[in-house]
This record gives sequence, C-alpha cells and structure tokens, in this order.
Amino acid sequence: MNDYRVSVNSLVAFTARAGDLDLRFTPAPSAIEGIAGHQIIRQRRRSNYESEIRLSGHYPGLAVSGRADGYDPDSNTLEEIKTHRADLSRIPENQRAVHWAQAKIYGWMLCQSRGLSTLNIAVVYFNILSGEETAEPMCFKAKQLQSFFNQHSEKFLSWAEQESAHRERRNTSLKALPFPHLTYRTGQRELAEKVFLAARDEQVLLAQATTGIGKTLGTIFPQLKAMGEHNNDRLFFLTAKTPGRQLALDALEALRKACYDLQLRVLEHVARDKACIYPDRACHGESCPLAAGFYDRLPAARAEAVSRRWLSHEAVRDIASRHTICPYYLSQELAKWSDVFVGDCNYYFDMSALMYAYTVINEWRVTVLVDEAHNLVDRARGMYTASLDSRALLEARDVAPRSLRKTFDRCWEVWHRSYRDQIEPYRIHEVIPEDLLKSLQRLVSQITDHLSEKPAGNDGLLMRFYFEAMLFVRLAESLGDHSLFDVAVDDPTDPTTETTLTIRNILPAPFLANRFRAAISTTLFSATLSPVDYFKDMLGLPETAQFLEVAAPFKAEQLQVQIDTKISTRYNDRPRSVTPICQRLATQYTARPGNYLAFFSSYVYLQQVHDAFQRNYPNIATIAQRSGMTEQERAAFLSSFTDTSAHIGFCVLGGAFGEGIDLPGNRLVGAFITTLGLPAKTPVNEEIMRRMQLRFGRGYDYAYFYPGLQKVIQAAGRVIRTETDTGVLMLLDDRYARSEAIRMMPGWWEISGMA
Repeated sequence: MNDYRVSVNSLVAFTARAGDLDLRFTPAPSAIEGIAGHQIIRQRRRSNYESEIRLSGHYPGLAVSGRADGYDPDSNTLEEIKTHRADLSRIPENQRAVHWAQAKIYGWMLCQSRGLSTLNIAVVYFNILSGEETAEPMCFKAKQLQSFFNQHSEKFLSWAEQESAHRERRNTSLKALPFPHLTYRTGQRELAEKVFLAARDEQVLLAQATTGIGKTLGTIFPQLKAMGEHNNDRLFFLTAKTPGRQLALDALEALRKACYDLQLRVLEHVARDKACIYPDRACHGESCPLAAGFYDRLPAARAEAVSRRWLSHEAVRDIASRHTICPYYLSQELAKWSDVFVGDCNYYFDMSALMYAYTVINEWRVTVLVDEAHNLVDRARGMYTASLDSRALLEARDVAPRSLRKTFDRCWEVWHRSYRDQIEPYRIHEVIPEDLLKSLQRLVSQITDHLSEKPAGNDGLLMRFYFEAMLFVRLAESLGDHSLFDVAVDDPTDPTTETTLTIRNILPAPFLANRFRAAISTTLFSATLSPVDYFKDMLGLPETAQFLEVAAPFKAEQLQVQIDTKISTRYNDRPRSVTPICQRLATQYTARPGNYLAFFSSYVYLQQVHDAFQRNYPNIATIAQRSGMTEQERAAFLSSFTDTSAHIGFCVLGGAFGEGIDLPGNRLVGAFITTLGLPAKTPVNEEIMRRMQLRFGRGYDYAYFYPGLQKVIQAAGRVIRTETDTGVLMLLDDRYARSEAIRMMPGWWEISGMA
C-alpha cells in the first residue's frame, strides 16, 4: 500500500482542532492584503531570508508536504506568518493551537531536510492596519519537533490507513463497475467512451447531446471508471440548476444498485440556508448549540458519515442531528473525504469557491462534470458582478456608529459629485473615478476595522451594504475589458435621486480559466453547446478542448417542425402578431388536442397573447406562468400536465419551464415558440456586442444571436423526450427561415413546411 498523501494544512486541521465552531464575523484580510502582508514581512528580513519553502516529511504510511512561509538562516528561525486586523485577542485559542501545530510540523520537516539539531520557531501575527508584528519565538530541539510530528502523524495514521484502504477498495470496485443497464441508449456509448478518453488524457471536452440518450449516466459512469483506473482523487458533478442535482443522484443510485457493495462515497452538498437548523442563531458556541463543542464531536460524526458512504443532504442532517453538530459545516468537512461531490457550480467556479480552494490547497487530482453547461456563461457572469446603490449607502450611514459617519458622508459627497451631471438614465463609463474608488476602499476598510472591534450587534443594513461594497471594491481591483462599469440614475432631473453603480462581468473567461487548469479533466455537457468557439471564448477553455456532437436517438418523423414566415415577433410588430399567433395555437390544438407549451419573449407579451386567446377561444383551457412563482407554484404548474389533461401553458422563454423539465409522452405533445429569444437591445447588450466584436470578431452573434437560439433549442427540446414520443414544434417568426438560424437547429430536425 502506498503512503497516504496529506498536506500540512489538512493534517493539523484534523489533529489539532478542538472546541467550538466560532464564525462570529471578525473580518479577515483579503487575499490581496494577505499577500501584501507576507511581502512586507519578507522585505523587513535580511537578503538571505528564504520564502515559500517546499518541505516534506515521512511517517510510516504517511507522506506529509507543504510550503513554509519563511526561514531566517542567520537567526535559525522558521516563521509561520498570519495576517490579521485589530485586536489579537479575538483570535480564538483553538485557532492559535492550529497555527502553532502547523509551524511545528514545518519545523520538524526543515530540521530533517537540513540536518538541524535545534530550531527557533515563531508564529508571526502581522496587523495589516498598523504594520505591527507580534511574535514570541520559541526554541525547540529537533527531537522535540520530531516527537510532535510523530504524535500528530500517529493521531492521523489510523484515519490515513482507513482512507488508503478505502481508496484501494474504491478503485477495485470501480474497475469492476458494470454499466447498470443491459444496453446503451443510442449515442450513449459514444458519449461514455469520449468522456473516459478525455479523463484518461487529461483533456477538456464539450459534449453536445440531446435529451433522451442519458447524458448524466453517460458522463458519470466513464468518469468513475477513469477514477478507478487512474487513482484520481475526486469527481465534482456541478449543476447550474437544482433538478440536475437529483438527476446525478439518480444515476449514482443506479450504479450503486448495479455493483454489489460499491465502495464509493457520494456527498450531496446544499446551500447553507437549506441546511441550517437555526437560521436565527449566530455561528458560535455562545449562540448556537450545534456550534458549541463542534470540533470535539466532529470525529465521531465524520467516522459515521464515511462508513455510511451515501451522503444525501437528508443523511448528513440525520448524522448531524445524532451528534448534535451543524449539518452544513459537517457537510463542508465531509467534502474533504468524499469521492463524488454533487452540488451547485458556484462551489467550484465562484470567486471564493469551496471546492476549488480544497483542490488547490490539497493538490487533488480532480475531474469535473458540468451539467447543462450552456448556463455557465450567465451563471459565471453573475458570480463576478457587483452593484452598489446610493440608497443602501445612505441607509447604512443612518444606522452606522458615529465613528463611521464622517467617512460615509465623504463617500456620499464623492459619489454624488461624480454623477450629479449624468443626464441619461443609464450610461456606461470607461473607468471608475479614482477618488470614488478610494473613498469606497477607505469606507470598507473603516467598517472592517469597526467590525473587528465590535463583531456583534451591528444593524443588518450596515452589514448588507458592507458585503456588497467589499465585493464591489474587490472586483474593481481587477476591472478590465472583461467587465463593464455602468451607472443607472432613477431620475436625472432630481439631484437627490438614487444612483446604482455596477461592475458587470460580460466575459467570464479570465476568471474561469484557472478553474479549468486546476482540474485534470473537465467535461461540459448540454443539448446546446454550439458553436463550440463561442463557449471556448466565453468560458476561457483551452485551445486543445475537444468537441463531441452525439447523434440524436430520434427520427425526423417524430417531430413535425414548422416555421411560420407570415408572423413577425419583432418588438414593433408584436401588437399585429397577437391575433395570428392565437389562431395558430387554436388551429393546432383543435387538430390534435393535448398538452402544449407556448413560449414568449417577456411576461408583457405573454399576457397580451394570453388575454386575447382567452377572449377568443374560451373553450380551450390555459395556464400561464407568472413572474416570481415559488417552487411550490412551479411544481403545481408542471403537475397539471398529465397523460390525460389537455391545455396550453403560456411561458417565458429562458424561464423555469424552458429547460430542465421532463414531460414525456402525452404530458407534452407540442410547443410554440414565438420569439428568437434574442436579448433585448439595451445599452449593456450593445456594449457587449461592441466588445465581443473587438475581441472575437463576432459581436452580434456573441451578444444576441447565439444566446437567443440556444434558449429556443432548449425550449424545443421539451417536446421529444423518449424514442417513442411524437409531437409538433411551431416556430412563429419569419426570421427562423434564415440560413443562419437553420444552421443552428439540431441536425435531426426536418422542417416539414413553411407557412
């Protein structure tokens, strides 16, 4: 059995943590401030000071490695540097114990590598505000440090041996894992083979495959086979929407049933607001009973969890309940020890993504599956966008302590002065004024200092503004041509009107590229990943990324596709389109009564057509999507589509019912799409078009045409779900007949007529 690999950080987090979970808000330095703090320390040291020293140590069965912050050979001192704000006393003792354990582990590895008999060790706490260093060096004999290393290694060893044994059993069972069905669906085997080869060859793959071939199973199965063959550490199955998470769990359950005693740990990780038992309590032992003694009870809960292996969020909550600890933070801990992580894509692609951080810190070999990957462009744009509005600033100012009022006032003055002359309701600006950015940075810094001293009892309005401002300032530090800075003014004629500042990401590629590089292989799959260059450019995929288009299992005669060239749904033509659209819907329904979906470009347009249809065809039942429907209301909408019902559902294209829903057989026999789905012509989209033209030479396509047609194809894909389904698709706009639109349509479609 090979030695179990563990980082110093993971080792001490496992062996040296005790006591309460304490997440009282005590602002930590940002990553940039932390790096700057380390640089200042290095500049204060002698020229022969060594930084970022790669070290490794060995204990029978265990290989430990990491990077020590610094070593001064003149004083023979190893330093572990921790940046902080304000009062040192706010660092809990259980956290200090982890810092010292980390330093002493590095100390032994340095002694071992350089033959040192003694070593001075210092945990250096650097206050990024005052520049003050606080350190109490201690001298250790090498034998003392070796004993400490051995103690912690021994404490971890039984867990490491268990993990190594699990890894061997896991790989053996995965190598023997059979496909859970007697045969592959059409196209499913081709997909599985390409995914396996991409994982084996450490490549990025974009796989376009229509619904009905079993994409989820066809991607998970080969990734698990590759995990067993190549001893990969983790598989992340990432979803852009909640239904994809259940599909992944269903596929994994099918594999579990197909393999006797499958040795695979699967974790479903859900958002904190869905996992939290006491949402009204603060995350520390004095407030929440599930935080008190969390680390003392964690080992038993963790041991039970890994023995159960199948860790749905219900199972995690059950285990947490029996051990009286927080289910959300138990799930975060279990993410370190699970083979398959199933969760939202933000856990890997967001600015502060948990699983990306784990991957980098632990140097994991991970493979990634991104479900419904066409959504990642918009999701990632949202992750790297931040807005601030003046009303929130003034509300925060009113509830802020007196010590912050002047800074708030100065910030408001600069803000107001910067945009009081803007006469347009909306304008894109080339830069953020330097004095405005500095005033926001100063305000964020001073709020941070205040919160460091008084982390409790602060008004929600202040905290909400602080988090928004902190993200805004952070994104401003990396503002480039991948983002816009724009200002919206409610009423340009009113000097006191509300203004909103937004850093709006339009090209996620610069932020996501590192995420794709950190994984040894990523497969992005969807029914709409064409044209491939668009997704490569927008997401920052490597040039070597491969593209697979899986042949559809459907036949042209299953779907009757018609284009109505007599109807125009352009904005100015919409009033004239209402009557012919209603006629089209009624004629088709009368010819074949059943369940239909009709998609529109906006709620306003939807309501206009729906009202007219109800007036003119009162005998045809309808149901309409409303803005802001709850999960229960959306579920009720879908449940009305049964094998015996007959009605027309009016929906918004690109909304909750335009993708990710499954209505096979008679639950849906047709769809009408009354728009090309093109984004509205707004200043933002016009600027996106200009920027995309400059960067890629395809401005209109990247800003309007491709995003619109992708929504259309997704909505059309609701009709044919199985190889026995039949239905009709009516594209009600003359622009669908253009050659560029025809080229975007699935190859298996055959347009039977143009009205």
